[in-house]
Amino acid sequence: MARSRVQFICQNCGTVHARWAGKCDGCGEWNTLIEEGTSSGIGSGPQAGRKARKGRAVALTTLSGEIEDAPRIMTGIGELDRVTGGGFVRGSALLVGGDPGIGKSTLLTQAAAALAAQGHRIVYVSGEEAVAQIRLRAQRLGVAQLPVELAAETNVEDILATIEDGRRPDLVILDSIQTLWTDMAESAPGTVTQVRASAQQMIRYAKSTGAAIVLVGHVTKEGQIAGPRVVEHMVDGVLYFEGEGGHHYRVLRTVKNRFGPTDEIGVFEMGDKGLREVSNPSELFLGERSAKAPGAAVFAGMEGTRPVLVEIQALVAPSPLGTPRRAVVGWDSARLSMILAVLEAHCGVRFASHDVYLNVAGGYRISEPAADLAVAAALVSSMTGLALPADCVYFGEISLSGAVRPVAHAASRLKEAEKLGFGQAVMPPGSEDGNGAIANRAARLEALADLVVRIAGSKAA
Repeated sequence: MARSRVQFICQNCGTVHARWAGKCDGCGEWNTLIEEGTSSGIGSGPQAGRKARKGRAVALTTLSGEIEDAPRIMTGIGELDRVTGGGFVRGSALLVGGDPGIGKSTLLTQAAAALAAQGHRIVYVSGEEAVAQIRLRAQRLGVAQLPVELAAETNVEDILATIEDGRRPDLVILDSIQTLWTDMAESAPGTVTQVRASAQQMIRYAKSTGAAIVLVGHVTKEGQIAGPRVVEHMVDGVLYFEGEGGHHYRVLRTVKNRFGPTDEIGVFEMGDKGLREVSNPSELFLGERSAKAPGAAVFAGMEGTRPVLVEIQALVAPSPLGTPRRAVVGWDSARLSMILAVLEAHCGVRFASHDVYLNVAGGYRISEPAADLAVAAALVSSMTGLALPADCVYFGEISLSGAVRPVAHAASRLKEAEKLGFGQAVMPPGSEDGNGAIANRAARLEALADLVVRIAGSKAA
């Protein structure tokens, strides 16, 4: 028998330490080392503890040759198929993360029912809910009559023995990866060793049989998938299910995809009957905007291949404090500080004695730097009390010198804005020109100071 030994494993990155320390040498996090008992060589895989065999030579090939498209299983749920790149790829492993109660199980239940209706064999294994709870959700969604096979089990060996009995399943859903445990590891469920070993066995099964595997992962307070980050490197795709408790919509975001584009999003609306697709998210984010209020600018952004229009709101008010407040929701606070510094240094707009509040309407989150110009326009509009034109969109990156830098996909942004009734655009020079009236009327600004002059000139006009 393999002798047992004690290791200290970082619960954040999975680095193995021989002795306990307050700080992990791998990721630099504090108080993340947990003592785990394991067998000798357990970290090397299922063949650990055995004598290594002599390797066999494999055939080498060239980069050129025939390319076959990955075989996919389309669910028929357009937003989910968009995010995955056209459906689930056979033999792939997908990791879906999100806050508790955000709708992960609801979405996967709807996807399982849609695939089962097409004749695919779907197996749904839950380690957190009983079969009766899953049936209640299926009844609420109106899909209880579809032939989805259910099980409540957490042991990986029992799960594999179950799904290998009969016809090979087309899709296996495991909810969640933190509850699984395997006989190959002696640690408690949810630890790095158990999560890594369980995921490795399920991924090996997917690759060897051609069945698609979907793993559900919990999310920490910081919004990252709980457990070792090594699981994200093992799987073929990582999806995050996002949303705010006070809003009825949900965003499914791709952060990794070996078989499709990354940074793609799918938008859903949560209702009594489950999740409903939102084919035009721009109308959702712009549904309740006030055209005459100062401090509001419409940003034409891109999420993967999809253009999305969203309203950016700014409030600049005199501060009674010695150090003014800077509050940001839905955007990077460090980038807001940079925009404020550029406006003060190159445009003469002083914010030193004012509180600044910035919000992205609808609880949406923006990560691309093309929102700089829209943020600057909202700040100047609130500072001067002048409302921006209701039919104008803004996009462009701002450099520290005050120059407005071009961004990609300008034609797609303009096309989406024109489709929603916008007639003007403020954008950087040098961007590819689109077709239509909005492209002909677009103002191409070379410097941020030109934007300040344009907004101030609207008062004189």
